[in-house]
Amino acid sequence: MRYRPIVLMLMFAYCSSLLASNSIASIYNDYYGNYEVVQLYTQDELNTLINKNKHLQRVRKDECQLVEDIQAHALKIKEPSYVFLWGDMLAWGVCVDRDASLGIHYIKESAKQGLLPAIEQLGRYYEKGILVHQNKERAIIYYREAALQGFLNAQINYVQMLNQGYGSPLDYEQAYSALFHSVISDKKTQQKATKLLSLLANKMPENILKRARVEAI
Repeated sequence: MRYRPIVLMLMFAYCSSLLASNSIASIYNDYYGNYEVVQLYTQDELNTLINKNKHLQRVRKDECQLVEDIQAHALKIKEPSYVFLWGDMLAWGVCVDRDASLGIHYIKESAKQGLLPAIEQLGRYYEKGILVHQNKERAIIYYREAALQGFLNAQINYVQMLNQGYGSPLDYEQAYSALFHSVISDKKTQQKATKLLSLLANKMPENILKRARVEAI
């Protein structure tokens, strides 16, 4: 019988602990249960957003909750798509204090890592004088790099600049071939590409044009 008080005390302690645990869980749910946890983007998801130029829009949509994670993936892990995203966020002041110079630095770093959208974007910036001094010849170098690796936006801009008289006639064959053999699902883009190719074809000798239209196996 002398053990009964001890048993009762242990039961009381257990019940108190259980109640406290449930109370803490209830408080946690009250404070955090209604908040949606935003997952960091996968590489494929981020690359898709970048290719559609919707990466900054997505960061804003997520209410800037992933800034520290994005920065870590960019600066510590150095994943090219995250380096580009971080650079673009800095360049335009999206969810961070704007630092255009540092932003361009990171965009160039991702371009050095071979990220085609970054290379193409640098081409556009130099072509139009966005955040940098306008330099058409430098722009066409960036466009050529991304175009010959299969990036459609760069292929279109590359051919467009060649039609405007920039670059060299020696570039015509490769530029024509790259765009001519691209698979373009969007009808409007396809029509634009067809028109640009037609203009470039007028600048090319017939034998070079025929060779450019032969698809490599």
